[in-house]
Amino acid sequence: METINPCLTCGACCAFYRASFYWAETALGTPGGVPDHLTEKLNDFRVQMKGTRGLKPWCIALTGDIGQGVSCSIYKQRSSVCRDFQPSLLDGVVNERCDRARLAHGLDPVTPGDWGVEDFPRAA
Repeated sequence: METINPCLTCGACCAFYRASFYWAETALGTPGGVPDHLTEKLNDFRVQMKGTRGLKPWCIALTGDIGQGVSCSIYKQRSSVCRDFQPSLLDGVVNERCDRARLAHGLDPVTPGDWGVEDFPRAA
């Protein structure tokens, strides 16, 4: 059975959390970095993705419908905070932040079946 990353249909984290990171990850500081016109200054050292501030965040780079099919318009240029955010149960590890974002959008937490397995080995 082919494993399909649940993130390809989810996107809940991109429409739930503020995506803030060190300013030098933008194209102003790193060639090929996050396009700076998609960010806004948070403080002297950090920027955030436009759209991720406030009560109803939605990253400007997120396209599609939460839970149906999404993509990141700057996937290869995304920041470390986005690259480091792991979907729940990736390698069998629960990510409570992922599950919280999914629940906020009416989605169930990720299950092993979403990764194409019945269960993950339990630690001894």
